[in-house]
Amino acid sequence: MLISCSFFGFCQQDSTGYKKRVLEAAEIDLLFSYYNQDGQNAAVTGGEGSEQLSDATSSIVVQLPLNEDDILTIDTGISAYTSASSSNVNPFDGDVNRIASPFSASSGASQQDVLAHFNPTYQHSSDNRNSTYNVNAYIASEYDYFSLGFGAGYTRLFNEKNTELSLRGKVYLDKWNPQYPIELRAGFFDSRITGNGTYTNQFSTFENENRNSFALSLGLSQILSEKVQGSIFMDVVAQNGLLSTPFQRVYFNDTADFFIQDFQLADDVERLPDSRLKFPIGARLNYFVSDAIVLRTYYRFYTDDWGLSSHTASIEIPIKLSDSFTLYPTYRFYNQTAADYFFEKEEALSTYEFYTSDYDLSKYDAHQYGLGFRYRDIFTRTKLLGFGLKAIDLRLVNYNRSNGLNAFIVSLGTTFVVD
Repeated sequence: MLISCSFFGFCQQDSTGYKKRVLEAAEIDLLFSYYNQDGQNAAVTGGEGSEQLSDATSSIVVQLPLNEDDILTIDTGISAYTSASSSNVNPFDGDVNRIASPFSASSGASQQDVLAHFNPTYQHSSDNRNSTYNVNAYIASEYDYFSLGFGAGYTRLFNEKNTELSLRGKVYLDKWNPQYPIELRAGFFDSRITGNGTYTNQFSTFENENRNSFALSLGLSQILSEKVQGSIFMDVVAQNGLLSTPFQRVYFNDTADFFIQDFQLADDVERLPDSRLKFPIGARLNYFVSDAIVLRTYYRFYTDDWGLSSHTASIEIPIKLSDSFTLYPTYRFYNQTAADYFFEKEEALSTYEFYTSDYDLSKYDAHQYGLGFRYRDIFTRTKLLGFGLKAIDLRLVNYNRSNGLNAFIVSLGTTFVVD
């Protein structure tokens, strides 16, 4: 999602006793994105099947100056998707004339969902603007998942504001409402089942339906010269609880296959450990080539105790076309190793403790190409519906994975100032 940045003043109190506000006037960000993907490795159908998905997300972010030092930010929005993959949680509902298949979508209720979120943040800046504190909360809900989070952060400026140190902590206390594949639910029976013998599985419901996440982040930013700015950051993330996705099927190598029409019935759902430690560390380096061109580079290394490690590198080159218009092409490269528990369809054995066929945990490379266009007017000379138009940001992105997943993203952000 594209996020517009507010313009903050960091002036200290002058000899007249006047102290400039951190945020001069209320601002409203209207954000929209559309995401579309396709591929042939759907985790819902055991690593084989359509990954077609479309998602439209809209958000409103309102920043309200409470006084000279304090800002209240309210971020709320909804995300609505339709998915061929998730529709096959129950491939036998919907159109009775459709032949059930992992490569086509059911028209039943599970093909779509809506996620709603509410995220308030309170921020306080010190009189000299060298310290900033913030606290925030997060609530999100969709048909099978509820998330409740809260966090706090502290930022300190040193060395005549040339050095910035930040520390943040976040906690998420989430709960599943598990939607298991239809054939694994109690009472399921269908006379159309075909295969050698009688269809059985080793499925059992998850006893723990909670998922908790704890994150601690540390960042250091430094102005190195008139043209160079750098930063480093690291995170420690600990998760526990139900880390498996309850509706993602797994098919075993040592178990007979059973079908209804062209749809293979599950042997189990994915089973993953109930704890995970993640360790990302990265750096940014920005170089001001000229008044018109900036090079923004980024690198991150990630590893966890599931055996997955990854490298991310990206570059963005904002090109200032005029005082108001900026063009910024971007490129991002990503690669990762497979998690210890990833198996392609019918590679795992029923005797294994943990297994998944989710290709998000497989080995792959990815390339992302983007082009952005930004209009900015900090003096808000243009008016729209009585509000001052401060910025418009449009971005187009194409994403390609080596395992066949392709996606396209368009995002639009506008910032208005309330006079």
